[in-house]
Amino acid sequence: MNAITEPAEGTAPDEGRSYRMPLPRLRLTPGVSHGPLDGAWWPRCAELELELPALVGSLDPSVGTVTHVTVGTATWPDAPQEVMAPGHVIEVVLTDLAAEVHAITVDCGTVGRWELLVIPPDEPAGAATRLLTAAADPGNPLSAPRLLALVESGLDGQDTWESEGGSGLRFSERPDPDGPG
Repeated sequence: MNAITEPAEGTAPDEGRSYRMPLPRLRLTPGVSHGPLDGAWWPRCAELELELPALVGSLDPSVGTVTHVTVGTATWPDAPQEVMAPGHVIEVVLTDLAAEVHAITVDCGTVGRWELLVIPPDEPAGAATRLLTAAADPGNPLSAPRLLALVESGLDGQDTWESEGGSGLRFSERPDPDGPG
């Protein structure tokens, strides 16, 4: 399907065009998550009002309508209080909690919610891919800030990542880096 339509007769060229937002760069934990994260989201820019509708539109509608999201003020300092999504308005709650610095909580009221790692838009593709994979790992024991710090510090190393497109952190095969040992 072509996202750009031809202008109607008698209209200016820009009045007849439409734009389709690219699909979000998102990976969710399969099944029920037992860790602090339910996946990761890698927005293309730091404008929540531009990125959030595509994220919300990509979620399974069977879990209900997204009523609000909670985001960290450090990550989204200019976030609006409300964002238009397909068919409804989403309330944006800002928080200064450290756990929300690189996270977004997507809440569907009584039906469910997701806690997602927010990967900075300017993150290099290789690191972002590792973060998307690791955050969606059902065995991931790390919070959003800890997981981002681990990958950015290089502590994941070549012993964890196979060269060029490795398989990602395998938390079920590896001890918790904060644990004894």
